[in-house]
Amino acid sequence: MQKQIDKGVFNFLKNLENNNNRDWFNERKAQFKAIESEVKEFYNQLGELLETHDQIDRIKVFRIYRDVRFSKNKLPYKTHFGGSFHRVKPQLRGGYYLHIQPNDKSFIATGFWEPNKEDLFRIRKEFEMDDSEIRNILESESFKTAWGGFVGESLKTAPKGFNKEHPAIDLIRRKQYIFTKPYKDSEVLNKNFMINVNNAFKSVRPFFDLMSDILTTDLNGESLIQ
Repeated sequence: MQKQIDKGVFNFLKNLENNNNRDWFNERKAQFKAIESEVKEFYNQLGELLETHDQIDRIKVFRIYRDVRFSKNKLPYKTHFGGSFHRVKPQLRGGYYLHIQPNDKSFIATGFWEPNKEDLFRIRKEFEMDDSEIRNILESESFKTAWGGFVGESLKTAPKGFNKEHPAIDLIRRKQYIFTKPYKDSEVLNKNFMINVNNAFKSVRPFFDLMSDILTTDLNGESLIQ
């Protein structure tokens, strides 16, 4: 039987947001551990679903504790659960993320958050040479329905060495290649939430297949994988 997100998860996170201090949290540590265990089970089951159509080598549910050393925000705890699903590298690129937070702040995300400079240059050069494949994916009705368009950061002008008048400059200027999909609390608590998330992640596969092909070959199409 597929796991559901229980309303108690949201109730705890709402209370934590209003009582974000160590004394309050420590008094409810046992309650948190039980909730955390339930949430991790949900992530693990979702990972098993992803395995039916992708290759996942690692699932990571992030800790509730915030790193406040270099942050102006000194509140000790996150008020959400977050977890990532890593595809098998180096053959498969990209990844998946699930964010669970009350007050309609839950979302899923996928794509390339912080491509290193070599990967970013390779992607830009590909789109400079030919942007037809990525355009076909982005403009397909099923993909737009599931994800919309890219979100994330872009340069204000062309990267060094690229023509600012290039027809694909909207893609070339991007620093991130990310898609996100928001969920209301009622959708997260629905019994079909896991299935809906899995279907959304499954629909991004054409994008991942293209990007994996780009990032595992050179500009001549020769494989970079030894």
